[in-house]
Amino acid sequence: MSAEGKKGQLKSNNSPLLIAGPCSAESEKQLRESIFPILHKVDFVRAGVWKPRTRPGNFEGAGEDALIWMNNLRQEAPFKAAIEVATPEHVELALKHNIDLLWIGARTTVNPFAVSELAAALKGTDVPVYVKNPIHPELALWKGALERLAKANIKQLGAIHRGFHTYQKTEFRNVPMWQIPMELKSEFPELPLICDPSHIGGSRTMVQSLSQKALDLNFNGLMIETHFDPDNALSDAQQQVTPARLIEIIDQLIIREAHFSGDSYKAEMEIIREQIDLADQQVLEAIAQRMKLIEQIGEIKKDNNVAIFQISRWKEILTSRPKWAKKLNLNKDFTIDLLRLLHHQSVKKQTEIFDRKEEHTQKSK
Repeated sequence: MSAEGKKGQLKSNNSPLLIAGPCSAESEKQLRESIFPILHKVDFVRAGVWKPRTRPGNFEGAGEDALIWMNNLRQEAPFKAAIEVATPEHVELALKHNIDLLWIGARTTVNPFAVSELAAALKGTDVPVYVKNPIHPELALWKGALERLAKANIKQLGAIHRGFHTYQKTEFRNVPMWQIPMELKSEFPELPLICDPSHIGGSRTMVQSLSQKALDLNFNGLMIETHFDPDNALSDAQQQVTPARLIEIIDQLIIREAHFSGDSYKAEMEIIREQIDLADQQVLEAIAQRMKLIEQIGEIKKDNNVAIFQISRWKEILTSRPKWAKKLNLNKDFTIDLLRLLHHQSVKKQTEIFDRKEEHTQKSK
């Protein structure tokens, strides 16, 4: 996958690529008031044209009317436009209206059939195409979508990190899991990678910190949602910032050096340590979730008069987990030591449940 191209790719001065605009194009007036104040700050204006919602009944976009509005506004103040496409028909209309950059959304990336159809529709064009990560943390799907587009001879490719859905309750709308986009970037270092802090945070209060985090991790740009009246937006109201706030965020961003220069290795070490902190937090959250499940098992065993230690289950764990670890390039001895620690804590937790229920029974007599 190549990063070569004329429009939509990295800028020569190493400043981040900036894409901003409303979640949805709601009207020509809304577009004008949302984007005209920021045109001097951004490289592309984004706007949702087709907005299929998780459940029907909400605003689902203005369709081709939105493309007409954008072109009307470009007559007043020229700008480059970016939209999401999900079907070949979307691609046809986007090209008809001279849209400058297209992206494929998270819900489309998970479907290889849909991506293949889009790749066929885009074949022979030179429009930049960016691919958002799939909803769930599956790097193979993300890579697969990019590879399908590359095989269709689409040279101006990029990736957008918008976070991943999880059933665990976290501070994020979509958990960033920074190690996944970093792994993509490691494998394809020339591929432009930008961050969508609006969808990761799900709250306008998190946009600045997430934007800075992305730049600290050497992302190549940002896609941020902005609306002149975000509280009354027809979609994703909570995560959109006002144009004035967007300008503040852009002006306050610290652009890091991409390579070592003098003492810059210290900053690099800080970035790595922050990634370690994030990884450790995710490990601890996973262990906490495991302990909650162990408590459920303990309750079931106690209620059904079943022994805590199940040798067959323990043997199964000792057999299967090292195989999983091997695929992840983890040391076998380390894995077994970790499993023993987890098993010891699991037995301890279930013993506490048994003892607690015994005390309750005796007090009730």
